[in-house]
Amino acid sequence: MLTPARTEMAARRFENPVVGDIVTLLETSRETAGARTLLEVELAPGGGTPPHRHHTYEERFHVNDGTLVVEVDGIEHVLGPGESACAPAGSVHRFVNHSVARASFDCELRPGHEGFERALRVTYALAAEGRVDRLSRPRNPLQGAVLLRWSEMGLPGKQAVLDRPLRALAQLARLCGVERRLERRYLG
Repeated sequence: MLTPARTEMAARRFENPVVGDIVTLLETSRETAGARTLLEVELAPGGGTPPHRHHTYEERFHVNDGTLVVEVDGIEHVLGPGESACAPAGSVHRFVNHSVARASFDCELRPGHEGFERALRVTYALAAEGRVDRLSRPRNPLQGAVLLRWSEMGLPGKQAVLDRPLRALAQLARLCGVERRLERRYLG
């Protein structure tokens, strides 16, 4: 039987069937008065993110179980249980699980970021509906541009030249009602 506490936790747990990851939202930006967003991530073997950056918040990674590689500005940190790494705001970073077992880690954003939380919810919902590619990117480029804008995710290196066109695409998505439809369908 689902109790109110279990119902609340179920609403905070997101599974991505495409890449096999599970994310639980432990604390939201709103709950911490903007101080932080805290997630627990269960990363499948081979899972991870491509290099990216966030302009206004840092990401801290603390491994609970398994092994996680966190790369920050070209320097790889191989982390085991109890070990941590930080990707400062503006740094190019990524994380990956090179092992054959799941890795569990806490990911903390400082300050908290509601847009990141929204993008996470919608990305995992799109994945559950089969509306993403094998790397979990939305098949609809307008949706992808909205999610990048919400999460303030920027591309690294030479790819950064695409940031401005992607912002324009996100604006087009807003004008065409794509953003509003994502909010209504997946965020209530």
